[in-house]
Amino acid sequence: MQALRTSVAATAVAVSLMAAPALAQTAAPDTTQPTRSSASADPASSIPPGQLTDPAQGAPGGPTSTVDSASTSGDIIVTANKRAENIQRVPLAVSVVSPAQLAAAGVRNFTDIGKIAPSLVVRPAEQPQNSNITLRGVGTLAFGIGVESSVAVLVDDVPVALTARAFTDLPDVERIEVLRGPQSTLYGKSASAGLINIITRAPTDTLRVRANAVVTTDDEHGGNVSISGPISPQVGYVVSAAYNYWDGNIRNVYDGKEVNGRESVNVRGKLRWTPTDNSSITLSANYVNGNTTVGRPFTAVSPTALLRGQAGLTPAVVFPGVTIGPENQRVSNNLDSRTKYSGGGGYLRIELGVFDDTNLIAVTSYDRFHLDDYLDQDDTSAPGTYGNNNQIGAFNSEQITNEVRLQSSTSKPFRYTVGTYFADVSFNRPFVRGPVFSIANWFATAKQRQVAGFAQLDWEIVPRLTLTGGGRVQNEEVAYTYLDRAANNAFFSGRAQDTAGTYKASVRYEFTPDLSLFVTRATGYKGQTYDLTTGFNANRAAAGPIRPERSRDWEVGARTQFFDRHLTLNVTLFNTDYSNLQAQTIETLADGTSNYRLTNVGGLRTRGVEVESSARLGQDLNVSGAVTYLDAKYTSFPIAQCYALQTAAQGCTGTPARQNLTGMRVSQAPEWKFNVSGDWSPRLADTLRGVAQVNWQYQSSVNYAVDDPQTFQPAFHIVNLGLGVRDGDRRWEVVAFVNNVFDQQYYASLVNTAGNFGNQIATQALLPRDFRRYAGLRLALNY
Repeated sequence: MQALRTSVAATAVAVSLMAAPALAQTAAPDTTQPTRSSASADPASSIPPGQLTDPAQGAPGGPTSTVDSASTSGDIIVTANKRAENIQRVPLAVSVVSPAQLAAAGVRNFTDIGKIAPSLVVRPAEQPQNSNITLRGVGTLAFGIGVESSVAVLVDDVPVALTARAFTDLPDVERIEVLRGPQSTLYGKSASAGLINIITRAPTDTLRVRANAVVTTDDEHGGNVSISGPISPQVGYVVSAAYNYWDGNIRNVYDGKEVNGRESVNVRGKLRWTPTDNSSITLSANYVNGNTTVGRPFTAVSPTALLRGQAGLTPAVVFPGVTIGPENQRVSNNLDSRTKYSGGGGYLRIELGVFDDTNLIAVTSYDRFHLDDYLDQDDTSAPGTYGNNNQIGAFNSEQITNEVRLQSSTSKPFRYTVGTYFADVSFNRPFVRGPVFSIANWFATAKQRQVAGFAQLDWEIVPRLTLTGGGRVQNEEVAYTYLDRAANNAFFSGRAQDTAGTYKASVRYEFTPDLSLFVTRATGYKGQTYDLTTGFNANRAAAGPIRPERSRDWEVGARTQFFDRHLTLNVTLFNTDYSNLQAQTIETLADGTSNYRLTNVGGLRTRGVEVESSARLGQDLNVSGAVTYLDAKYTSFPIAQCYALQTAAQGCTGTPARQNLTGMRVSQAPEWKFNVSGDWSPRLADTLRGVAQVNWQYQSSVNYAVDDPQTFQPAFHIVNLGLGVRDGDRRWEVVAFVNNVFDQQYYASLVNTAGNFGNQIATQALLPRDFRRYAGLRLALNY
């Protein structure tokens, strides 16, 4: 970690040098954002024809304070349709999260975003690429390269190629938008269940300095600084740097080190040139460098368990100094399990007002990312070869994208977005495991090339009645190579292509400016792929690619505001069916052999209700909350892998052994999930206000593997509290906080590893950041 601290110091110096010329500039009035004509006007519809609508530029109406907890006007702007619009007028299920909400909920890492979006669950793993993101109970848990998640992640409208790329500390966030349900029409094949769009801060026309710092009682410290302003009347900039270090909450008794921690640095910069009132060119670059440490404590182990069934390798021998139990925070690993990653990229965005009411937008991006992972595969410090079975690998990704689109003004009754999209993505992974059991030694590559055209039309055919229709047609080619060094250098390769279409249609009626209803029909598509994991062989190669996964969604929603927009209440009912679901199963091949692989397993249905509300109770008190009821079940999954220790009486039958999951609840899909937040800021003096913050999160019980009693997580709730003071103009804020006030223990994930212990009970956990109560201090500055 010393090398990383050295790089952090160098980064800080570089940021200071970059910012120095701008600090000498005279502050100029901010004129980039349109002025709201009244509190009741729709900010998006007030954008003049040709006005810039860059989703990455921040919402119209001016930048939001880093210490603000809610919009003071009651208007929230989103870019879910790739244009700036009032969230109340978008016929989509979308949530918006501000930096203040993230802080109050204890969210400083991507893994924790699920705390503030009830339909979202993020399940971590021993290394980021094996983590899983689900929306409304739908996601893809797969270990191969080139297998997409059902939930896309974007940063400033640019897709993230590798899931691990997202699982770092959050960058210089302006807001996070979570779009639920299929979003393939505008966002492509990786968004069949939804997407997470992280919007970072944009250049400003006046000098602004924003900084945040945090320190906790359990050895976390970090901070970020963002400086933006003008270089000239036409050129603005923003540079930001962030550093975060956390020791971890698990002790490795083998070497006395703390694990399950992280360290990272993020650097980001943007230059924006606006030669005319209706044109801009933005150049952005970013760099990330970090590492994580891995610890997976055992919560239950049978006293008669033996590592790999070997005589003498009892729990006392393989876990010396560890007391197994539900609250265990100790491991004994003789390998320094960890990951180390670095990457960088950027984009060039050009926006031109080509007609009086039309913008031409072109976004070209490049990104490269590398991650090394080291895992103590036996998870012990047992003597001999069985206690030294390790796995070492790497993930590499490189991505180039280009999107060009024409967008009309939001102020006209007839609005349109028409565009093209191109992406070229390549991955490779070397992987070695052994030397005693689960032996593997292979190198695989995967490539994806995509070309697409899309359009979306919004037409207010009569006052208050708006029809929306859109479609996307895309052609994708996928290719792979697989070299199995452990099988006499067996080599396989192949390619396939597919052309597919998706669509969206909705009807929205605005009964009053504060009450509207909508009905939306949308389809989603996730592309074909190959399962490039250990065990890939001639049979898998002959089977060809896994077929595309498709989704069909109905949504009915109400968007309401009351009491001069002081109270917002939004309700969405949804029903989505997935066919050709991509999941892990047992496959019997033409030669009569069977294997476990990712393939098309059948169908899934997810349905439920989402309620979101916020209230501004005067100038001092803001309250917000959201709740999701979810019913997610497999409609067809007749041949599924049995869980370890499953018996015939529990449904594990046949040859090879399998179970039928049809009608079963999907894993990682809580029936109920909600959060409630409050921010009270009473006046203490003319220029001083108090701060009282509360955040309450609840999640009903889940299984991390379907119906496996060893991976059952009971319902739990977490309460976070904060008390402090802030400047009356929100220039600064100091808050002391306690997270997980009632010290509730829960697991971010549970893994049944009985197969490593002679088919005796052996269960491991991944502990969340707030597994135990901790306190800290937050400082925010905004000038």
